[in-house]
Amino acid sequence: MPKVKANSIAMNYDQQGSGEPLILIPYLSADHSCYAFQVAEYAKHFTCISLDLRGTGETDKPEGAYTTELLADDVAAFMQAIGIQKAHISGLSLGAATGMWLAAKYPDKVQSLSLHSGWPKTDPFLKTVVEGFQIMARALDSVPQMAISAIFPWCITPELYAAKPEYIQALADFVLSRPTQPVSAFIQQSNAVLAHDVDSQLARITAPTQITFGRHDLLTSRFADRLSGGIRNSELLIFEGCSHAPIYEKVEEFDQKTLAFLRKNDFVGSRAA
Repeated sequence: MPKVKANSIAMNYDQQGSGEPLILIPYLSADHSCYAFQVAEYAKHFTCISLDLRGTGETDKPEGAYTTELLADDVAAFMQAIGIQKAHISGLSLGAATGMWLAAKYPDKVQSLSLHSGWPKTDPFLKTVVEGFQIMARALDSVPQMAISAIFPWCITPELYAAKPEYIQALADFVLSRPTQPVSAFIQQSNAVLAHDVDSQLARITAPTQITFGRHDLLTSRFADRLSGGIRNSELLIFEGCSHAPIYEKVEEFDQKTLAFLRKNDFVGSRAA
């Protein structure tokens, strides 16, 4: 796995495929591998660059306050460090929150923006849920165990738990197989979620944007109208029968529809338009 120095930290990443650069930004507590089901398809058309954000995976975990804006600054510095002037940017949840800041602050770096299960500003409900994650992480002294017991149920529908328990167990085993995020780093990263507020910056996003939610996502789907109304060059897509993580619940449909958006907004297509 290569590493590069960016914004005063060593950032770990994985690169697969060929074509235009597509940067995949992970969600809370996850490393670059969280998009394994997407990279398999995306890499047939794009150079997929999956990151470990500050505080996760094999990227540095410095002390201090983390914000979604800082994470976006890290990604911008990362792009400069590896020589990418412009890329497609995609992220789910925390990855989407980071992507919004990146597109607002560094519009020239973003060819297209894919926001999955995102939100513009943390509200009291989301704050309460994330604070619960923090309490459980500290109590269990384990971020992976907390993710399986506390984050999973918000991300996966009850129907999938009932229909495919072996699949849920496989996802849990995968989480347990990855580099363990220290509890202290999770607290810093989740504090960035608690403080997230990019609402006033949405009008600065100019890149073509795909906004997606699962129909049954209790965490963020209520923000659909605000995001689609605030980002002018955007389209909204709802995945039926899904919660916060359509990337795991409807893999084939998610990959097909998100890939169609990415290919529609590639550099060649944009020049032709």
